Amino acid sequence: MARLRHFAIVVRDLERAAQFYEKVFDLKRVGRDDLEIGSGIYLSDGVVNLALLHYKSAKAAGVESLDDLIGSHHFGFQVEDLAEAQRKIEAGGGKFFFDLGKTDEDINFERKFKDPDGIIFDISKRGWLGAQG
Repeated sequence: MARLRHFAIVVRDLERAAQFYEKVFDLKRVGRDDLEIGSGIYLSDGVVNLALLHYKSAKAAGVESLDDLIGSHHFGFQVEDLAEAQRKIEAGGGKFFFDLGKTDEDINFERKFKDPDGIIFDISKRGWLGAQG
């Protein structure tokens, strides 16, 4: 059974957004990534991982323009078997997008897809920092 454990939103100012969610909702900072495509700060309530993202380009974000890319970007399911989940996704009309991370055994590794409407989501075997499996 898949468990919804990850949401990602695109923000204009990573630090300002992180401080807001920490202060207002008592979320805890559990990690940060600074990658070629952009940066992210990861927060958690102890069950779900909230990724605050800031992309360097529209292409990196999988969209046509960064001008309108503020708000919800994608969500993620933790699954037991990546290959089986991918088979089901593709059989249902989903399309592989790309892998983020080095190996599917790493925490925060994501295999990204677009659903038939182009909505981005990802699957992970190990899950995300701060998200309970």
